[in-house]
Amino acid sequence: MTQEQRNRITSNDYADLIIEYNENEALLDEFRNDTINYVNYRYAVVHIPVSRLTRYVIPEWGISAIPRIYGLLSAESLEASGVTSLRNLPTFDLRGQGVLIGIIDTGIDYTNPIFKNEDNTTRIAAIWDQTIDSVDQYPPNLFYGTEYTREQINDALQSENPFDFIPSRDEIGHGTMMAGIAAGKDRPEQGFFGIATDAEYIIVKLKEAKDYLREFFQIPPGANAYQGNDIMFGIKYITEKARELGRPAVICLGLGSSHTSHDGYNPLSIYLADVGDMAGRVAVVAVGNEGNGRRHYFGVVDADAGYDTVELFVGENEAGFSMMLWGTRPSIYSLDILSPSGEFVPRIPARINENQEITFIFETTRIYVDFQVIQTAPGDQLILLRFVNPSPGIWRFRVYDVMRVSAGFHIWLPMEHFISPNTYFVRSNPDTTVLDPADSYVLVSVTAYNPEDDSIYINASRGFNRLGQVTPKIAAPGVNVIGPTLTQSFAPFTGTSVAAAHTAGIAAMMLEWGIIRGNYLEFDTAEVRNYMIRAARRDQTLVYPNTQWGYGILDIFNVFDILRSDF
Repeated sequence: MTQEQRNRITSNDYADLIIEYNENEALLDEFRNDTINYVNYRYAVVHIPVSRLTRYVIPEWGISAIPRIYGLLSAESLEASGVTSLRNLPTFDLRGQGVLIGIIDTGIDYTNPIFKNEDNTTRIAAIWDQTIDSVDQYPPNLFYGTEYTREQINDALQSENPFDFIPSRDEIGHGTMMAGIAAGKDRPEQGFFGIATDAEYIIVKLKEAKDYLREFFQIPPGANAYQGNDIMFGIKYITEKARELGRPAVICLGLGSSHTSHDGYNPLSIYLADVGDMAGRVAVVAVGNEGNGRRHYFGVVDADAGYDTVELFVGENEAGFSMMLWGTRPSIYSLDILSPSGEFVPRIPARINENQEITFIFETTRIYVDFQVIQTAPGDQLILLRFVNPSPGIWRFRVYDVMRVSAGFHIWLPMEHFISPNTYFVRSNPDTTVLDPADSYVLVSVTAYNPEDDSIYINASRGFNRLGQVTPKIAAPGVNVIGPTLTQSFAPFTGTSVAAAHTAGIAAMMLEWGIIRGNYLEFDTAEVRNYMIRAARRDQTLVYPNTQWGYGILDIFNVFDILRSDF
């Protein structure tokens, strides 16, 4: 790949498209003069001039080709998960030795002592910083960013000013927090205890989403936003690096997106599921913090009225946002629109690749509408509405079912931080709010609870996914959990990404027992997930699985109690 082709990967003048080519190179022929970067046998990312994108981008390439925007999911855990009890057994003093934990996030403060060995050497096997460009220091077959090896990190740590040698920083702190909770070295005097304290790390620092994509989805300025294709390449990097080192790996994601079909058929969730199916690979993902956000609506068309009325309250100073309606086959939906000032947009027909730009006489609002009648693998319909300068007040949408079968439909607004909390559905539904990729049935999807009183985290996203498949799978500590800050002190953190980091450490302990110690060499995502489910602690007054708790509370002591009997 030439330097000019490489520059297109990160340039804001070039758009990224995720193409599902399935080893059929003919599907990529129209992009031969563009930059093509392969993810795996199924997906390739192509980089084309932004000028080639028109309002017909979805009819031309489909919504699945548009990288989704992902955001961060955060806002005495060892005993709650059974770690302390397990370590009291000499043969089960597991600390993740020999296992890699891959964190794809905002980077890491590699100078923090909790990420070092006692001799001041690093526990980080490698860092791929997508935000720092280099001529020849990018990872093989990835072509952008800069890779820093263990040796380079150790050299930097020996210097007086490490960042003069390796300038990779975590300016936000989310990645540092997750890495610390998953596997940071204990600091009892400060009330901090990591989980897999002997595991090592592979760190991916994501670059921010490109300007054109932020504009497409109307992401507000200043919001931390990341592209699905960059996360996919981060997964590829961790997988290849773990293979190179001959080590098992846990891939942990504390990011999510609501710009998807919520059924696990998005490119990122499909790819992560493929990777997680490999022996020695476990994918752990946070479900999100959308349960209390009032950003989901579920409706069924009334047979007598012929439609269902959806009311959306838009707050003051809302610059713009996107809204996705996903139907359930065989229903085909259409809609009309009534603005807060009373302007009426007649029923928009449900035609294949219908695309409209709607303007108003008395308001500055513009709405871009795209219909995709058969969009996902299950064959369901998408209506995407993108609002620019929406007028404040109540917007009303009457949704019609052309087929008159009333199979039901969902509408999602963007996740927290991508839309004002003052914009919400008047009659919202807290269920089916698990974000992608945690909406994939096959992954270890984690919700958060408070171990102080065994209560669910009030803002945690709820299941199941749009197809009715069970997610979340498990609940882990995620309220007021102590983690590292960017000042190298410690503070309490809350959110489902906290719970995912905790669970990633537990998964590393299981991989140490199974693969490093040779007890069960076939451990993968499904096996780890299933043992966590079997061993979960359950409240006898509840029915499981349920939309809030999944199958119950994570308990690693029970996991190994079951493993001892199985093996």
